[in-house]
Amino acid sequence: MTAEANGSGERWFHRRGALGADGWETVVDERTPGWAHTGLRVARLEAGERIALEGAGVERLIVPLSGSFAVTRTEPGAADGAATIELAGRASVFDGPTDVLYLSAAVDSASVEAVGGPGRFAVATSPTDRVLPTRRIGADEVPVELRGGGASSRQVHNFGTPQALDASRFIVCEVITPAENWSSYPPHKHDEHVPGHESRLEEIYYFESAPARGAAVEASEAHAFGMFSTYSSPAGDIEIDAMVRTGDVALIPFGYHGPAVAAPGYDLYYLNVMAGPDPERVWLISDDPAHGWVRSTWDGLGIDARLPFAPDAQPAPDTEETAR
Repeated sequence: MTAEANGSGERWFHRRGALGADGWETVVDERTPGWAHTGLRVARLEAGERIALEGAGVERLIVPLSGSFAVTRTEPGAADGAATIELAGRASVFDGPTDVLYLSAAVDSASVEAVGGPGRFAVATSPTDRVLPTRRIGADEVPVELRGGGASSRQVHNFGTPQALDASRFIVCEVITPAENWSSYPPHKHDEHVPGHESRLEEIYYFESAPARGAAVEASEAHAFGMFSTYSSPAGDIEIDAMVRTGDVALIPFGYHGPAVAAPGYDLYYLNVMAGPDPERVWLISDDPAHGWVRSTWDGLGIDARLPFAPDAQPAPDTEETAR
């Protein structure tokens, strides 16, 4: 069943541009029905073009998807509260980690400008009254993990996880899945508060796909795709089985989610934004008991030789039992 044919999918899965507003290609925030804890904005800018971010009481993480950017902010009380911060960015999401910028919830206005050419960027958000300092994280500071094994190998950039960023509420990371590989697998959920075992976290998936490195010249970025699924848990009914392309967004309020599968010939990327009502900022999941055994099949398998996608990235120990 496709997402378009499924009433649940129509509510929680959105094609590129379907959530556009006010010059943004995508806007997910507190005005989105059924949504409360996380947000996402995505924009494409021409060189020299800028777009505004308004309002305090929201923590933000600016993530360049392609291109370079200059961010100017107004932050009352900060010594450099009117300074411009440069983000070098990257050529594409498949070119390894990027530098990112955490904007304090004290920032009441900011603008993002594309520098040196066109660019796309995302802004992960979460409402909060806790004020933490604005911080730029360089690309060389981003923890890079190579997880899984064999056809379940994937590359994770943990720039917005508790281990890497002191944020108030959200947890943000991005995942690269090489062509023909699986990620977000085994299917898992985080919709119950079970201290020490599972967190309540709503989650946003923002997708991009592109022809795999070395693909035939006739391979078209416009036709690149992957597949993504979610299904119900005791916390609620949801069903998404979708072909995903660049710019598509899936909202996961509850339920098991995964796998995300990169089609042959096409690499798959997604940005995850998570937050919830629990007092702890922690990412704890429960595998679907029907499929959790799959983890044991990775034992002894090496990481896919195509990874990492960034030079000099080294495998890091998988210290969390996650399915990202």
